[in-house]
Amino acid sequence: MDNRFSLLVSLVALLVGVHVVNMLTNGWLLQFGIQPGNPATLPYIFTAPFIHGDWAHLTNNLFGLLVFSLLCMLRGRSFYLMSSLFIIVVTGVLVWFFGRPATHVGASGWIFGLWSLSIAMAWFQRKFVNILIAVFVLFFYGGMVFGVLPRDPHVSFESHLFGALAGIACAYVMTRPKHRRQIRRS
Repeated sequence: MDNRFSLLVSLVALLVGVHVVNMLTNGWLLQFGIQPGNPATLPYIFTAPFIHGDWAHLTNNLFGLLVFSLLCMLRGRSFYLMSSLFIIVVTGVLVWFFGRPATHVGASGWIFGLWSLSIAMAWFQRKFVNILIAVFVLFFYGGMVFGVLPRDPHVSFESHLFGALAGIACAYVMTRPKHRRQIRRS
C-alpha cells in the first residue's frame, strides 16, 4: 500500500476514533480545544484540529481534509507533513492570540491552510504542477474564500482566516531555495 494512502487512511481513522471517544464521553474532549488567551490551553493547538463538535462538523471537515491533503501530497509525503505541522502551529497560535472568547476545535484551520497553500504555491514557485493544482483548486473550491468571513457565531472564522494566512506563509517558506534543499534530503 502506498505510504501516502496509508497516511490518509490513518488520519481518517484517528479523526473518527477521537470523535467516537468524544461522543461516548459526552463531549469531554472539547476541553482540549483552544481558548484564546488562556495559557493552560496553548498546548491544545496540537489537539484542537482533531476534535469536532458533532458528526456533521467531522464529516464536512473530513472531505475537505482528504481533498487538500491528497493535492498537497502530490509534492511528497514529507512536504505534506511539514506543511501540515506549520499550518497547525501557526493557525493555533494566531487563534490563541486573536480568537474570540470560545473553545475553538476542528480541522478547518488546517483545511483552509492546505487550500491556500495549494493556490499560493503557484505564485511563489511557478512550476506546471503547482499552476495546475492552483487552477483546479480555484475552479472547484474558489468559493471557500467566503469561509474566512464571520457569518455564524458558532463557527470559528478565525481558524479559517488564520489557516488561510498560515497556508500562504507556508508556501512562501517552503519555496525558499534553502528550505527546498532540506526537504529533498529528508
